[in-house]
Amino acid sequence: MWEKPWTMKEGFLIGGGLIIAGLALELSVGPVVWEAFAWPVNGIVLAGFLFMIAAMFLLRKKFYAFQFISTYQAAIPAMAYAVVLTIIMGLTRQQTGGRWLNDMLSFWPFVLIYVYIAVILGIIILRRLLHLHSWKRDVPFLLNHLGLFLALTTATLGNADMQRVKMICGIDEPEWRAMTADGRIIEMPIAIELKKFIMETYDDGSPKRFASEIQILTKSGKNIETVVDVNKPHEVDGWKIYQYGYDTQMGAQSQISIFEVVSDPWLPLVYTGIYMMLAGAVCMFVIGGRKRA
Repeated sequence: MWEKPWTMKEGFLIGGGLIIAGLALELSVGPVVWEAFAWPVNGIVLAGFLFMIAAMFLLRKKFYAFQFISTYQAAIPAMAYAVVLTIIMGLTRQQTGGRWLNDMLSFWPFVLIYVYIAVILGIIILRRLLHLHSWKRDVPFLLNHLGLFLALTTATLGNADMQRVKMICGIDEPEWRAMTADGRIIEMPIAIELKKFIMETYDDGSPKRFASEIQILTKSGKNIETVVDVNKPHEVDGWKIYQYGYDTQMGAQSQISIFEVVSDPWLPLVYTGIYMMLAGAVCMFVIGGRKRA
């Protein structure tokens, strides 16, 4: 063991070592505090992360471990650990502020494994860029891997900047305040004024559809009148306004609407990564189809 060339056995040991290190961090310092990575810290961390990957790539001939990271013997065990942890995440109840398996996004072993995968992706991408041969093979490969790298890193670091609050708005009363998940009241850069609550019901009286006619005021001077439906949010100045609830005791006569207001400034980068992966998949399909023809 640990004799060159390393195999998947060493790859699984490296992944297992990260799991153990993550458990030690979880026990000693607690879960990952993503709020500490809010802008501009996450931007600095991203720049440092990219620099680290570039340095590892340049030093790969001096340090065999860096060279090993770009092989499938390292990638497959890392993906296996990630799949197992993701399955556990899907089978356990997830809640903000939970501990261990109940808040996997803040669970150190989960975070370290996905950081390791991002490092593997980064080094593989740089190696492929250095040895471009055929656009038919290289373009789909780079689109898929760059897209996954972009989506993975920005979704993780952007989590610190995402804001999700609730606003309870009454008829003809502009509301500038919102409530955070931990119960704090904050002032928003937008105000929502409920003009009319709309409800459609089935024959038995159960809700079929509920929506709100609202007026949106912004500190930048915008004045917007729109309808927000359950599955049709309205976006203004980087905030998405979702219809969330109403006064269930009053039903169709409700004088209030509850809105969930979400800001996720890194989401366009995540979508860019996803679109790149889709484009890579299309390229592979088209090129494969031409070869068969």
